[in-house]
Amino acid sequence: MHPQWTKVAVVGAGTIGLSWAALFASRGIEVRISDPRDDLADVVRDAMPMLAASIPGADTDDLLGRIRLTGELAEAVADAELVQENGPERLEFKRRLFADIARLAPENAVLASSSSGIIASAIAAELPDEVAARLLVAHPFNPPQVVPLVEIVPGERTAEPVVAAATEFYRALGKTPVRLHKEIPGFVANRLQSAIMQESIFLVQGGVVRADELDEVMKASLGGRYAAVGPFESFHLGGGPGGIRHMMAHLGVGMAERWKDLGHPELIPETIAAIADQTEAAYGAGPEAYRERSELRDRKQNALNTALHDIEHN
Repeated sequence: MHPQWTKVAVVGAGTIGLSWAALFASRGIEVRISDPRDDLADVVRDAMPMLAASIPGADTDDLLGRIRLTGELAEAVADAELVQENGPERLEFKRRLFADIARLAPENAVLASSSSGIIASAIAAELPDEVAARLLVAHPFNPPQVVPLVEIVPGERTAEPVVAAATEFYRALGKTPVRLHKEIPGFVANRLQSAIMQESIFLVQGGVVRADELDEVMKASLGGRYAAVGPFESFHLGGGPGGIRHMMAHLGVGMAERWKDLGHPELIPETIAAIADQTEAAYGAGPEAYRERSELRDRKQNALNTALHDIEHN
């Protein structure tokens, strides 16, 4: 199994599927997008200029020239070396979809799910061993064409050569693949994000800060720090020459006490409305605001990616 695949099927043309398609096409890969929606051609054509602008060196016409569209799953996966599934986050739906993909795709095609929380073992539970061996989760962090992370999460029956080949393939795309050693719903990045959002909503709900002020706190402290070093290295360096052992001995007890005081807000309609009102007041709402804020986000993320790459490789 060679990881330099040149034919990829993207199943599902939502936000994640379209982003994957743009990234694959920008790397010279032949992409077939499958989705039953009637307006597939319009959706892809409308999305590509913005996606191309977020990928350094990409051109809209070049991307579209490498993408083929079809409403038929069989046509999309017929000669695919990798199938990237981006369907709804519903277990039974994914089970049915992968059963169809396995029946229609080549027998050696790697089957990857972009699932943000459903584990591969659950998806493959009713599939034969030879299919389960080729199925894994390759979960990107949104937007996939900009944010480097892809979590590689094999199932209980996923074959190690498949894991290795998929990892090498995503790394060759410029992604940062991280292989999880144990399946857990939500994986790692989304579990961390959920923990941060829980406390963020608690603090805003309690009137400690507004939503936009909390964002400023994050961007001016933890956000920038965690782009440079992760939580464990941060604690290790924070302890000075004594490292994380010194940090835990002196601040660990206080940190553990704060864990007891962390908030557990309920997402009742009133809370959701208040959070949404503050967020929309700060960042706008509707298609035009989405486009402007997304483009700004992508420019910032690409600048950060470039700066960190230059520092780490020079």
